[in-house]
Amino acid sequence: MRRATRKAAGLGGFAVALLLVASPPAFAQGAGGGSPDDPPTAREAAPVDLTGTWVSVVSEDWRWRMVTPARGDFASIPLSAEGRRVGLEWDPAADEAAGLQCKAYGAPAVMRIPGRVRISWQDDETLRIETDQGMQTRSLRFGVPAAASEPSSRQGYSVANWEPPAQGIGQPDAFGLFSGRIGRQPRSLEVTTTNLLPGYLRRNGPPYSPDAVLQEYFDHHVQPSGDEWFTVTTVVTDPTYLTGAFITSSDFRKEPNDDGFDPAACSAR
Repeated sequence: MRRATRKAAGLGGFAVALLLVASPPAFAQGAGGGSPDDPPTAREAAPVDLTGTWVSVVSEDWRWRMVTPARGDFASIPLSAEGRRVGLEWDPAADEAAGLQCKAYGAPAVMRIPGRVRISWQDDETLRIETDQGMQTRSLRFGVPAAASEPSSRQGYSVANWEPPAQGIGQPDAFGLFSGRIGRQPRSLEVTTTNLLPGYLRRNGPPYSPDAVLQEYFDHHVQPSGDEWFTVTTVVTDPTYLTGAFITSSDFRKEPNDDGFDPAACSAR
């Protein structure tokens, strides 16, 4: 009788163990204990925390980033003949007179301008980037495509999504960019921006048109010192003024606070 009882008890324990293994833990049913049918918000699903104030670290391209390049210095930009013609017509005084001094601060170029950016959640599905240089505000919307009636603007309409973790080195995309890197976090965030007003890829007038498309890949990583960085790889395509993709990358280091955030108006010069 005792053996039967023990055997029954053992089977009961085995059944409980199976039940525990088969049942998902409560915390896996959605952040905040919501219904398992409710997908997490973009904020809840974030694989990394990009919020805070970040300062750009310029270690290359000084002649194009730290000062306004000379007229016609379009090196490394794959401008078409028409793009070069329009770029050589750059007139900062005329831009100022027309109230267009922010043409170099649009989404395709603003992350290259040395300064600070402040990143925060506007709501659970929208990540906001504020720049102190030019005082621009970008809204990265998760999973919400632009409506047909969406107007064009300096920062355009940005659709974002979190990238899944990459294994190993990853595979190159259409631009030859890899989704994962050895010894570093994989890319964390991908952003596609359309509905842009025409603007400049640099402050000396190389143009992009309303047909331009901006793709960005944000790669968050932590140094052995504990310093947090992100690198944003920017890919601009434009059938009107470019003969190929214009690809750049910009590094940002996280600041302990936003004391250095120093808003300054756009400058055409």
